[in-house]
Amino acid sequence: MAMLRYLFLSALTGAVLTLTGCTSTPPSAATTSNIDAMSVQALDSLTSNNAAARAIASKSRAVLIFPSITKAGFVLGGAYGEGELRRGREVAGYYSTFTGSWGLQAGAQSYGYAVFLMTKEAEDYALAADGWEIGVGPTVVVVNQGLAENLSSTTLQDDAYAFIFDQKGLMASISIEGTKITRIK
Repeated sequence: MAMLRYLFLSALTGAVLTLTGCTSTPPSAATTSNIDAMSVQALDSLTSNNAAARAIASKSRAVLIFPSITKAGFVLGGAYGEGELRRGREVAGYYSTFTGSWGLQAGAQSYGYAVFLMTKEAEDYALAADGWEIGVGPTVVVVNQGLAENLSSTTLQDDAYAFIFDQKGLMASISIEGTKITRIK
């Protein structure tokens, strides 16, 4: 029992230290140019390798792109990354994404995700919101392989579509439900 308590307190301490290090401070100019380069590369790769992403991108008003998110956990876990909101070739703002979790989990993983904003309301929400929690606000549909095969220009009726890409590591699953997106610059 003492060992279990020690492990729980260690995980809790690690999560608190991680969370306090993941505050919404504006990125530096060097960091923004790095975010820009990584975001363009990730978006180009996603749209060239995924026909559904390419079709949705051509119809979207803007895209929130998070090219590199790190997730780690042992009982308590978290995922954090930085990205940007792009309208075509223009950057409309810089954002952070954070997800907290607890439960039976152990491991580490990296991945990226893109949220294509299809409506003016979804775009306005992302620009104006102090923080956007996925699952609250505009409807976000996570596109998996099965759904991607059935999408067409007439079926694109939701506010936003999310694609998860470049998963690497040792955790079993990824979800963006409960993710908080916050504008940082």
